[in-house]
Amino acid sequence: MKSIKIIPAILAALLIAVTTFAQDDEQEKSNIQQYTPSKLIGKGQVDLKWFNNLYTQTKSTFPADGIVIPGKDTYTVPRETFFTSTLEVYTGVGENKRWNIGAIFEFRSNVVGGRDALDVFKFDGEGNTARSGFTSIAPSVKFVPFKSVSNFSIQSSLFIPLVDNEEENGVFLDQKGFTWQNRLFYDYTFPGDKWQIFTELNGELHFGDKQDSFANNSLSLTPGVFLSFFPTSKFTVLGLVQHSQRIDLGNNFAQDFTAVGGGAKYQLTKALNVEVLYTNFVRGNDTGLGQTYNLGLRAIL
Repeated sequence: MKSIKIIPAILAALLIAVTTFAQDDEQEKSNIQQYTPSKLIGKGQVDLKWFNNLYTQTKSTFPADGIVIPGKDTYTVPRETFFTSTLEVYTGVGENKRWNIGAIFEFRSNVVGGRDALDVFKFDGEGNTARSGFTSIAPSVKFVPFKSVSNFSIQSSLFIPLVDNEEENGVFLDQKGFTWQNRLFYDYTFPGDKWQIFTELNGELHFGDKQDSFANNSLSLTPGVFLSFFPTSKFTVLGLVQHSQRIDLGNNFAQDFTAVGGGAKYQLTKALNVEVLYTNFVRGNDTGLGQTYNLGLRAIL
C-alpha cells in the first residue's frame, strides 16, 4: 500500500526536528521523568509520539469455529496478528500548561489464518488473510481541570472511522463506528525521584449503526496502574497491570480481559526518548489471550 511510505517520512521529520532543537538549555529532570502522560506541555511546545503495537494470539476464550465445548474455556486457534501504528501530535495553548490541542492518526495491518506474526509488515493488500490501511483520525484535547493539581489531566478524543467495512473476506481491520475516548491520568513521584506511580482510567463510548460494528453501542472501561523505577534520570524500568471491561449498551456483546507486563524507557537526547513494552493477556471472557510487543518514540520540542 503506497500510503505506508508516509511512516518513514514521519520518523525522518521527527529526527530532523530533534536535531534542530538539541541546543536547548539543560533541564533538571529528563522528559521521561517530567512529562508523564499526566503532564501537559507549555504554550508553543510540540509533543510528538509515534507508538507501535503488535498483538498476536494463538489462544482464545471462544473457539474459531464458534462451537462451544462444555467444560473448556480456552482454545487453541490459528495465529492472528494485529498491528497498530499511532501518531499523536499536540501543541500547548494558553498559559500555565493547562490546555493542549492536537490530533491522533491510526494505521493498521492485520493478518489471520495462521500466518506468521511478522507478516503484518508485508502489507500485502486485500485478500482472505490480510488487510491494511489508515483506519481512523481523532481530533483531541488535553486539559488540567484543577489548577492546583497539575499531575491530574484528562485527554478527550473523538475517533472518526475511515474504513468502509469492518470485516472483508473474514479479515477484520478496525471498528466501523465512532469512539468518544476519555482518558484520566494521574501520577505521583515519591521523594528522591527514584520511584513513580502512574494511573489511568480509559473510558470509550462506541456508537454507530449496530450492524456496522461489534463494538457499537457499548462502553469500555480500562483502568491501569504503572510503577516505574529510575536507576538514573534518563532510564526507567516499569511494571503494569491493566483490566478492560466492555459493557453492553444494546449490542448484545460484553467482554473483559486482564493484562500484565513491563517495559523500559530511555532518554536518547534532550528531546527524544524511546520506550519498549510487553504485555500478556492472562485471563478474559469472549476475548483473545495473546501478547503485545510495543515500541514507541516521543519527542517534546
